[in-house]
Amino acid sequence: MIERSLQALRQALAAREISSVELTQLYLDRIARHDPQLNAFITVDQTRSLAQARAADEQLARGEAGPLTGIPIAHKDIFCTRGWLTTCGSKILGNFVSPYDAAVIARFAAAGAVLIGKTNMDEFAMGSSNETSFYGPVKNPWDASCVPGGSSGGSAAAVAARLAPAATGTDTGGSIRQPAALCNLTGMKPTYGVVSRYGMIAFASSLDQAGPLARSAADCALLLNTMAGFDERDSTSLDRPLEDYSRELNVPPGDKPLAGLRIGLPDEFFGEGCSPEVMRLVEAAIADYRQLGAETVAISLPSTHLSVAAYYVIAPAEASSNLARFDGVRYGYRAPQYQDLNDLYSKTRAQGFGAEVKRRILIGTYVLSHGYYDAYYLQAQRIRRLIADDFAKAFRQCDVIVGPTSPSTAFKLGEKAADPVQMYLSDIYTIAVNLAGLPAISIPCGFAGGLPAGLQLIGDYFTETRLLNVAHRYQQTSSWHLQQPGGFA
Repeated sequence: MIERSLQALRQALAAREISSVELTQLYLDRIARHDPQLNAFITVDQTRSLAQARAADEQLARGEAGPLTGIPIAHKDIFCTRGWLTTCGSKILGNFVSPYDAAVIARFAAAGAVLIGKTNMDEFAMGSSNETSFYGPVKNPWDASCVPGGSSGGSAAAVAARLAPAATGTDTGGSIRQPAALCNLTGMKPTYGVVSRYGMIAFASSLDQAGPLARSAADCALLLNTMAGFDERDSTSLDRPLEDYSRELNVPPGDKPLAGLRIGLPDEFFGEGCSPEVMRLVEAAIADYRQLGAETVAISLPSTHLSVAAYYVIAPAEASSNLARFDGVRYGYRAPQYQDLNDLYSKTRAQGFGAEVKRRILIGTYVLSHGYYDAYYLQAQRIRRLIADDFAKAFRQCDVIVGPTSPSTAFKLGEKAADPVQMYLSDIYTIAVNLAGLPAISIPCGFAGGLPAGLQLIGDYFTETRLLNVAHRYQQTSSWHLQQPGGFA
């Protein structure tokens, strides 16, 4: 049962082959058995999950099932969830029980999904390895001595080890796609504004976007159907017609299912910086796409090399503003001893935030300060515009841009912890997508040294359906995405 797709699980529940209670208990038992070695979950509430499963079984019995009724889904612990501990991986929210549901949580509940647990993450989504969580690092199911990628590493590890059929994540600079690549999953970052950010604890508001993590593009399409949609409570939510993101997936493939598709290969993605083993896998996947009928064209994204520098000005600046609300006064952690209000603020934040969060708050406050705003923040925003313009020009030559997701396979725990710059460069292929607000997806494309690698597909605005179809056609002819790590039977 744990190897079945979301569609197969829907069919099994509808046919009464298994009940939602039985399915949920199956995954809860797996979490209890395997999560101690992975640390993928922060909160699991068996009573609540089974209560939701019983309600789902009643819906199924009445013939009132929604698209995900009875299917257990794990949620990144960045989404406020009514009655559940919502920590964002931080000590400062270690006692925060949300009084309301984030839009994403509410949409999954309306679709009938069962919340199986809240997954571990880099603190406030700041990290590329899932080592900055107050609750300890998450381990990669493919090699427990390696990182799963961040910041959605808990969600990725949970799905990879079959502790959940699928999960949600958030992507600010690659935090869905990078862990998907390092854990052999499919992960999608939608166009900015397609999924509501209401109730999603903010890191960098102009970059954050929620998306799905699953084993295949077909599963991601079903999840995105549930997640996407306009929300008047989010001023950045886009009011556009709902669409079925799986509509192209059921079209018979034919001999050349991608005939006429133009795949852009940026010079900047195929130079130095990527490990030779990963590049060989990426090039083999591109050759497979040519066999499926696609043609490749050389393109250039000349401002891409500036994306990491621009991102690490803009994101910390927004973080320094967003995290000002955590002061020990209204909710969350409060320092036990203090002399006055200023002392309360400083001690609460010093004790409640981890080192990486403090580093980014300091950087962000600095670049927004008088005398440095024009030199840093304003310049970074200008570079952001150049990056978006580069993509716009590229999409006049091609339909989809392809390259590596991550420059390497999973690295060892602690390997880059003492060198923030090397850690930041882990996202060199993903950050530009967030700066431009584009959709992108990472899919498995093979293994190097026993560890998975990912292929990234980038599309123009609102082309999620095309990206999912292009990913799906590759997965119809390959089996990389079906591989699972050993030791989790």
